[in-house]
Amino acid sequence: MSLSSLSSLSDGETTSRSSRKNEEKLDAFEKYDDNQFLSRFRISKDTVLYLESLFGKEIAPLTKRNRALQPRDQILIALRFYATGSYQKVIGDIFHVEQATVHRVVHKVTAAIAKLSCNFIKMPESQERLEVANDFYSIAGFPRILGAIDCTHIKINSPGGYQAETFRNRKGFFSLNVQIVCDSKLCIRNVVARWPGSVHDSTIFNDSPLCAQFERGDYANYVLLGDSGYPCRHYLLTPLLNPNTIAEVAYNRAQISSRNPIERLFGVLKRRFPCLHNGLGVNVKNIPPIIVACAVLHNIALSRQDSIIDEEETLINSVEEIQTNETVHEGNQNFIVRSSIINTHFTF
Repeated sequence: MSLSSLSSLSDGETTSRSSRKNEEKLDAFEKYDDNQFLSRFRISKDTVLYLESLFGKEIAPLTKRNRALQPRDQILIALRFYATGSYQKVIGDIFHVEQATVHRVVHKVTAAIAKLSCNFIKMPESQERLEVANDFYSIAGFPRILGAIDCTHIKINSPGGYQAETFRNRKGFFSLNVQIVCDSKLCIRNVVARWPGSVHDSTIFNDSPLCAQFERGDYANYVLLGDSGYPCRHYLLTPLLNPNTIAEVAYNRAQISSRNPIERLFGVLKRRFPCLHNGLGVNVKNIPPIIVACAVLHNIALSRQDSIIDEEETLINSVEEIQTNETVHEGNQNFIVRSSIINTHFTF
């Protein structure tokens, strides 16, 4: 290649970098009306300002350069990633920043949001538990419910290495199996987002701090509802595999109806943040914080009534496949609470 050609290429690269620098940054607050903004970023403008007030100083640039990304811009870049699940290079093109910058911004903002989980994702406090149980009771007359529990799979790329196959789930794709507990209003109360896709739901629960809390009686007189993938316990009630009486059939119907919020939640969560539905192509170690951040944002959006336009369709098409645990041993003390509820609430 001639020196003149090299010079021409160099000039072209310089011009490209220069033109990128001279491009105006996207001002989403000005460009989009409220509905367009909500559709693109999945939360409202007011909620973005609220997030900025919570951790804006934490992510503010150390430099005062004119082109430095301000906290609000960083939040919008991360939200666009959660909202589209698109490649980071595409997002970089939208916001006129380099892919490497987008990568850093997404993970910095994700870490800041995930740190808020202790404030926005928590099991009901003592004074709140009766209200949560009453809300569940209003669904189908099932008493003492503190939450509905289930797991959902988040697609990932193969992480490689000798443990890669542990991430392949029963459907044949690589994933993280994420445990979530929610209340009847679809508020996320607990999330565990670190287990490979091949791990069974019951194993995740058995190893969780929430299981230990129920075992030692922190939530005495209240129960969780789970599907047949979980073993029945005195604080975790599951459907009967073979109901024989009218009361048992009534119990199963009420249990399934009362457990429905967790199935609806998975649909709403993945619809609001399609990166959870389409899959996450980032390094597997960076995926759990993204999942937790999306859960935090869901709860914040819920509390601020940021409803997504297509939510109603989501609620109709959000049923998750149920794992069935066939190894059930009746007569165990774990079934005493379930039997008592059947006899006192569903025998007519």
